[in-house]
Amino acid sequence: MNIKNERVHALARRAAEVTGQSQTSAIEQALVLLLREHDADPVTVDRDRRLRRLVDIGSELRDSSTDPGAGSGPRRVEDLYDERTGLPR
Repeated sequence: MNIKNERVHALARRAAEVTGQSQTSAIEQALVLLLREHDADPVTVDRDRRLRRLVDIGSELRDSSTDPGAGSGPRRVEDLYDERTGLPR
């Protein structure tokens, strides 16, 4: 990012000086706080996105495991191990 606004540069330098952080870290923290004020917390948004993906994966696995023709993958823990050697297949 290339910001050509001297006031923004001065604010970033001052924020870094006051917080003891780098300019990049100070700007990152400021942006996170701004987004939180607008109910768009990036941590929450990312967590919710990952949680939705995990739920989708779980649903896909559940749906495929009830379909008798859904492949020949293991259905039980015991199916993961060789009966003779006891080692993973």
